[in-house]
Amino acid sequence: MRKRMNRGVAVGDREPRITIDGPWPLAEPFAIGEVQIPNRVVQPPLAGIANWAFRAQSRKHGVGLAVSEMVSSFGIVHGNERTQQMIRLEHDEGPVAIQLFGSNPQAMAEAARAVQDAGADIVDINMGCPVRKVCKTGAGAALLLDPEAGAQIVEAMVRVVDIPVTVKMRRGLTPETANPVAAAKRFEAAGAAALFVHPRTASQEYAGRADHRYTAEVAEAVSIPVIASGDIDSPGEAVRVMQQAGVTAVAIGRPALGNPWLFGEVLRGGNDPVRSLIDVVQEVESFAADVAAALGHDRACAYMRKFYPWYLVGQPVAGDDRDALLVEPTLEGALNLLRALAERDRLKPAA
Repeated sequence: MRKRMNRGVAVGDREPRITIDGPWPLAEPFAIGEVQIPNRVVQPPLAGIANWAFRAQSRKHGVGLAVSEMVSSFGIVHGNERTQQMIRLEHDEGPVAIQLFGSNPQAMAEAARAVQDAGADIVDINMGCPVRKVCKTGAGAALLLDPEAGAQIVEAMVRVVDIPVTVKMRRGLTPETANPVAAAKRFEAAGAAALFVHPRTASQEYAGRADHRYTAEVAEAVSIPVIASGDIDSPGEAVRVMQQAGVTAVAIGRPALGNPWLFGEVLRGGNDPVRSLIDVVQEVESFAADVAAALGHDRACAYMRKFYPWYLVGQPVAGDDRDALLVEPTLEGALNLLRALAERDRLKPAA
């Protein structure tokens, strides 16, 4: 008989406490096709973010599966140098998925072959991007207006690769046109091995709170794994979504930006102690070193500017000091500013 474990997980005002019977569910393994995933915490695709340095950081903090930023299928087909760099996986320990976007089945299939040849364990299709310039090409969330067109892409890719093909989808393009259950069932029939489901429509972008009742409807309708995505920002919310939506795993995206420790907290089922500014700066330094290796120092400097405000949430850093980080022209200069702030905080007299 398994021991009953009360994790005492707080879930805001929606549910004050959750009791878990047996092992913490996020730590259990699962499979996508024949690919074994060691736990149920996934780092999802994040456009312009999830390069190999970000994936390595996510994996260091415990995720079972890391997914790339979205990669243009036409960029791969036409041999674009920067696009080719985005699918190089020599730094990835795996399991790793590469996400492709596009609306042409032949190009998507050819790109999927390239992704498989590059060593990816899984290839994912972007049917969730809400950005207008992507949708107006018929790609991203626009594919949800015509699930048959999306299914043709799934079928074309499944025919030419041996690795699992998955779909990252939103509820739909707009609330009026959304039919996520019908779309999900069609993608499953076309050969999709798993679905990532974000329950907002593209027109909602990130407004309001993700309503995982829509995710639950999809999970109930299909037999393949469903990975819930959207506003999963604590261990309690992760297990609540798993229990109430009936999903296989959870994907944690924006809530982990500047807070990669969240992956480990969700995986273990408990919150870490409050981190000092010194701890945060040490993490930034480690991450920045990988980013510089991935992008070069000039691009890394611009990339890291997105992260400084995220990392410094809740830290004793004045607005002027945050602003200085955003205009510092070199990566090393920004890191020196952070080191000085951490040292100043360390020497500050106790209250």
